[in-house]
Amino acid sequence: CRFPLLALAEKPTRRGVLRAKRESGAKREQSTASGERHRTTTKMVKSGEAVTREYTINLHKRLHGITFKKRARRAIKEIRTFAQKEMKTSDVRLDVKLNRAVWANGVKNVPRRLRIQIQRRKNDDEDASEEMYSIVTAVDGVAVSQPTVVVE
Repeated sequence: CRFPLLALAEKPTRRGVLRAKRESGAKREQSTASGERHRTTTKMVKSGEAVTREYTINLHKRLHGITFKKRARRAIKEIRTFAQKEMKTSDVRLDVKLNRAVWANGVKNVPRRLRIQIQRRKNDDEDASEEMYSIVTAVDGVAVSQPTVVVE
Protein backbone atom coordinates (compact mmCIF):
# COMPACT_ATOMS: atom_id res chain seq x y z
CA CYS A 1 0.00 0.00 0.00
CA ARG A 2 1.29 3.42 -0.93
CA PHE A 3 -0.20 5.15 2.12
CA PRO A 4 0.57 3.06 5.26
CA LEU A 5 -1.38 5.35 7.60
CA LEU A 6 -4.50 4.85 5.53
CA ALA A 7 -4.09 1.05 5.80
CA LEU A 8 -3.76 1.28 9.59
CA ALA A 9 -6.93 3.31 9.90
CA GLU A 10 -8.95 0.54 8.25
CA LYS A 11 -7.83 -2.14 10.75
CA PRO A 12 -9.87 -2.43 13.95
CA THR A 13 -7.94 -1.36 17.04
CA ARG A 14 -7.81 -3.40 20.24
CA ARG A 15 -9.90 -0.78 22.03
CA GLY A 16 -12.54 -0.95 19.31
CA VAL A 17 -12.66 -4.75 19.50
CA LEU A 18 -13.08 -4.68 23.29
CA ARG A 19 -15.81 -2.06 23.00
CA ALA A 20 -17.63 -4.22 20.43
CA LYS A 21 -17.38 -7.27 22.73
CA ARG A 22 -18.79 -5.30 25.65
CA GLU A 23 -21.66 -3.98 23.60
CA SER A 24 -22.45 -7.49 22.38
CA GLY A 25 -22.80 -8.71 25.97
CA ALA A 26 -19.59 -10.74 26.23
CA LYS A 27 -18.10 -10.84 29.72
CA ARG A 28 -14.86 -8.98 30.25
CA GLU A 29 -12.04 -10.96 31.83
CA GLN A 30 -10.70 -9.58 35.08
CA SER A 31 -6.95 -9.58 35.57
CA THR A 32 -5.88 -11.15 38.84
CA ALA A 33 -2.37 -9.75 38.94
CA SER A 34 -2.74 -8.20 42.39
CA GLY A 35 -5.37 -10.55 43.81
CA GLU A 36 -3.65 -13.80 42.88
CA ARG A 37 -0.72 -13.36 45.25
CA HIS A 38 -3.07 -12.19 48.00
CA ARG A 39 -4.41 -15.50 49.30
CA THR A 40 -6.79 -14.67 52.10
CA THR A 41 -8.67 -16.73 54.60
CA THR A 42 -10.71 -13.80 55.83
CA LYS A 43 -14.42 -13.55 56.33
CA MET A 44 -16.21 -10.59 54.84
CA VAL A 45 -16.55 -8.14 57.71
CA LYS A 46 -18.41 -4.85 57.55
CA SER A 47 -16.20 -1.80 57.62
CA GLY A 48 -17.90 -0.68 60.85
CA GLU A 49 -16.94 -3.75 62.88
CA ALA A 50 -13.84 -4.27 64.98
CA VAL A 51 -11.53 -6.90 63.49
CA THR A 52 -7.92 -8.09 63.80
CA ARG A 53 -5.96 -9.50 60.85
CA GLU A 54 -2.39 -10.59 60.18
CA TYR A 55 -0.77 -9.68 56.87
CA THR A 56 2.58 -10.15 55.21
CA ILE A 57 3.55 -6.88 53.56
CA ASN A 58 6.16 -6.96 50.79
CA LEU A 59 8.24 -3.86 51.44
CA HIS A 60 10.78 -4.79 48.78
CA LYS A 61 8.44 -4.01 45.89
CA ARG A 62 7.20 -0.83 47.56
CA LEU A 63 10.73 0.52 48.13
CA HIS A 64 12.20 -0.35 44.74
CA GLY A 65 14.02 2.68 43.37
CA ILE A 66 13.86 4.68 46.61
CA THR A 67 17.05 6.46 47.70
CA PHE A 68 18.93 4.53 50.39
CA LYS A 69 18.77 7.30 52.97
CA LYS A 70 14.97 7.54 52.64
CA ARG A 71 14.06 3.85 52.71
CA ALA A 72 13.06 3.33 56.35
CA ARG A 73 10.94 6.49 56.45
CA ARG A 74 9.24 5.51 53.20
CA ALA A 75 8.62 1.98 54.55
CA ILE A 76 6.71 3.45 57.48
CA LYS A 77 4.62 5.55 55.08
CA GLU A 78 3.92 2.51 52.87
CA ILE A 79 2.80 0.44 55.88
CA ARG A 80 0.47 3.27 56.88
CA THR A 81 -1.09 3.48 53.39
CA PHE A 82 -1.41 -0.33 53.27
CA ALA A 83 -3.32 -0.30 56.57
CA GLN A 84 -5.57 2.53 55.37
CA LYS A 85 -6.41 0.60 52.22
CA GLU A 86 -7.03 -2.75 53.91
CA MET A 87 -8.98 -1.52 56.93
CA LYS A 88 -10.68 1.47 55.25
CA THR A 89 -9.75 3.88 58.04
CA SER A 90 -7.81 7.10 57.62
CA ASP A 91 -6.66 7.12 61.27
CA VAL A 92 -3.78 4.62 61.45
CA ARG A 93 -1.53 4.35 64.51
CA LEU A 94 1.81 2.53 64.36
CA ASP A 95 3.21 0.65 67.33
CA VAL A 96 6.72 1.27 68.67
CA LYS A 97 7.47 -2.43 68.11
CA LEU A 98 6.73 -2.05 64.39
CA ASN A 99 8.94 1.03 64.16
CA ARG A 100 11.82 -0.85 65.77
CA ALA A 101 11.34 -3.80 63.40
CA VAL A 102 11.55 -1.54 60.35
CA TRP A 103 14.56 0.42 61.63
CA ALA A 104 16.37 -2.64 63.13
CA ASN A 105 18.92 -2.89 60.29
CA GLY A 106 19.31 0.85 59.79
CA VAL A 107 17.89 3.31 57.30
CA LYS A 108 19.10 1.46 54.19
CA ASN A 109 18.49 -2.21 54.97
CA VAL A 110 14.75 -2.43 55.54
CA PRO A 111 13.40 -6.03 55.75
CA ARG A 112 12.10 -7.33 52.42
CA ARG A 113 8.91 -8.71 53.94
CA LEU A 114 7.33 -7.99 57.28
CA ARG A 115 4.57 -9.84 59.12
CA ILE A 116 2.17 -7.30 60.64
CA GLN A 117 -1.04 -7.39 62.63
CA ILE A 118 -3.68 -4.73 62.00
CA GLN A 119 -6.49 -4.13 64.50
CA ARG A 120 -9.50 -2.02 63.62
CA ARG A 121 -11.09 -0.63 66.78
CA LYS A 122 -13.92 1.68 67.75
CA ASN A 123 -12.84 5.20 68.59
CA ASP A 124 -13.93 6.16 72.13
CA ASP A 125 -12.88 9.80 71.77
CA GLU A 126 -15.83 12.17 71.34
CA ASP A 127 -13.81 14.65 69.26
CA ALA A 128 -12.76 12.00 66.72
CA SER A 129 -13.70 12.60 63.09
CA GLU A 130 -14.01 8.85 62.39
CA GLU A 131 -15.67 6.15 64.42
CA MET A 132 -12.93 3.56 63.72
CA TYR A 133 -9.13 3.62 63.87
CA SER A 134 -6.40 1.06 63.10
CA ILE A 135 -3.39 -0.05 65.13
CA VAL A 136 -0.50 -1.75 63.33
CA THR A 137 2.02 -3.93 65.21
CA ALA A 138 4.83 -6.25 64.13
CA VAL A 139 4.35 -9.99 64.70
CA ASP A 140 7.25 -11.96 66.19
CA GLY A 141 8.24 -15.54 65.46
CA VAL A 142 5.79 -16.25 62.60
CA ALA A 143 6.77 -17.46 59.15
CA VAL A 144 6.51 -14.62 56.66
CA SER A 145 5.12 -16.91 53.95
CA GLN A 146 1.74 -17.48 55.66
CA PRO A 147 -1.47 -16.13 54.10
CA THR A 148 -3.65 -13.44 55.65
CA VAL A 149 -5.34 -14.68 58.82
CA VAL A 150 -8.22 -13.32 60.86
CA VAL A 151 -7.20 -13.32 64.52
CA GLU A 152 -10.08 -14.02 66.89
